[in-house]
Amino acid sequence: MAREKEAEGATEADGTPELSYREQLDFLNPIARPLASRKLTRKLYKCIRKAAKHKQIRRGVKEVQKFINKGEKGITVLAGDTQPIDVYCHIPIMCEDRSLPYAYVPSKSDLGAAAGSKRPTCVIMIKPHEEYQETYDECLEEVEALPLPL
Repeated sequence: MAREKEAEGATEADGTPELSYREQLDFLNPIARPLASRKLTRKLYKCIRKAAKHKQIRRGVKEVQKFINKGEKGITVLAGDTQPIDVYCHIPIMCEDRSLPYAYVPSKSDLGAAAGSKRPTCVIMIKPHEEYQETYDECLEEVEALPLPL
C-alpha cells in the first residue's frame, strides 16, 4: 500500500502522469493527418534524441518556418495536440509545396522531451547527419509511405 502511494506521489510531483499512445489520441486536433503509428512515433523520438545530441534539429514554429523557406531539407514532425491549430496549420502546406516529408505525433510534451527540453514544442525539423543516417533513413522511408491527407 505504501509503495502504491509513493509511486502515485512520484507521478504527481513530476507533473502529469504519463499517458499511453492510445490515451494521447483522445487529445488530437482535427488536422493531425498523417498520424505516425505507435512504432513510427518511437522511431521518430529516437531520431530526434540523436539529432538533438548533434545539434541537428530546428525547434518551434518560427524557426522551422524560416528554414523551410530557406530551402533546408529534413523530416518535419508536428504535435497533434496543439491548440489552437492556427498556430501551426500552415506548416504542412509549406512542406507539401516543397516536397518535404512530415508526420504528426500525438503529444507536444513528448516531442519536447525527445528534443532534450522540459518545454513542450509543437513542431521540430530533423536534419540529416552522418552520425545517425541509418535511423534517419528508416524514419524518412516510413514517413514518406504515410498517406497524405486529401
